[in-house]
Amino acid sequence: MGGMGEGGDDADARLGAVVGLSQAMAAAQTAAPATARPHPYDEDEPEATAALSHRDIAHAAAWGACEAMGGAFASISVWERARGRLRVLVNVGERTVEEAEFPSDESYSVRDFPQVAESLHEWWAGGGRPQAWVEGDGPQETAEAEGEAAHSYRRVAALRRRGRGSCVIAPIVLHGRAWGELYVARSVQVPAFTRDDADFAAVLAALIASGIAQNERLEEVRRLAYTDPLTGLANRRAVETRLDEAVELHRDLGTVVSLVVCDINGLKGVNDAQGHEAGDRLLERFAAVLSAGAATLPGALAGRLGGDEFCLLAVGPTADEVVRAADELCRGAAELELGEGVACGVASTGDPVGEVRSAHRIFRLADAAQYRAKALRSGKPVVAGREGGPDDPTVRMAAAPAPGPSSPERRRFRRSS
Repeated sequence: MGGMGEGGDDADARLGAVVGLSQAMAAAQTAAPATARPHPYDEDEPEATAALSHRDIAHAAAWGACEAMGGAFASISVWERARGRLRVLVNVGERTVEEAEFPSDESYSVRDFPQVAESLHEWWAGGGRPQAWVEGDGPQETAEAEGEAAHSYRRVAALRRRGRGSCVIAPIVLHGRAWGELYVARSVQVPAFTRDDADFAAVLAALIASGIAQNERLEEVRRLAYTDPLTGLANRRAVETRLDEAVELHRDLGTVVSLVVCDINGLKGVNDAQGHEAGDRLLERFAAVLSAGAATLPGALAGRLGGDEFCLLAVGPTADEVVRAADELCRGAAELELGEGVACGVASTGDPVGEVRSAHRIFRLADAAQYRAKALRSGKPVVAGREGGPDDPTVRMAAAPAPGPSSPERRRFRRSS
């Protein structure tokens, strides 16, 4: 595709490109719930989590910008402030062997690129708008207008090494702060980018920023839909979703799936004697104990099922590892200044509990073990299947209708289809 900088036909083409880019990002947002994890609890770095949630949008935006600019290659990067680096989210178009479409860790220090560093440090804060600039062959009006050197040596060297003639860089600004950059390059066989192209790239970057902002709002809605508002743990819906996926892994690959169900003892007494604010404090403090327990099991999910009932879901660790973590949970809960500890039940496909074909089955096993721990006033977890294999009283209990009162707080997991 050639350059786009002359005539009414070109203006119409650019308008069409803007519309196409908007539609592509909207389509990516619509598809995101089906492809994204509905329970974003695995990432340690907030920026990494946010970047992952924007990957589909960035991919659609990079392709749209590449086509709109008549480029051969495009990428979108996010600025990781804590690291002082630009991390590449996506590369599209004519990629070299070193440019993965979705790089695992392709990043560049902003100190290597002075213009990028200046733009990322919000030189437009005084009221100007972020501008794009051109590097490589051809006119460099934007750089000259800013009193900058015509070329960034590192960028131009990278262009030459990858067989590209020129590139345009546009900051992506979100909520008044630099979020990252749009980078589009052309091959040496086509005309170099011009100042008009840089101005158009700035427009596209602003459009991409609006798409990312919209995606952030949607991600926040999704996050809230899977988060318990009081404790910040996964809510019942998130646990159900993850447990369904885990049991499917167990059926297909034999992966060990373990579920710990905990019921706080004495919450009603705390509420009656000290008020619901104290009861909430107990729930929050036990949630912290549970979260610490989850950290000892790779990939574990800590959740609040409702009321005084919590759970810990582990996929992969052995049953013994999960039982040890549950034992620590009981000790941690007993040391809290409020409440009377927890009743804790464990069920794992790594123990002799019979065939587990559904999320409903493993939840019933763990819930029955928890009910037995409460009846025994046990200070340690009760583990399904460990007293007598399939003849364990807890396993037999789980095969019958669950004991105890039925209430919204103790709804059973749905059966997997």
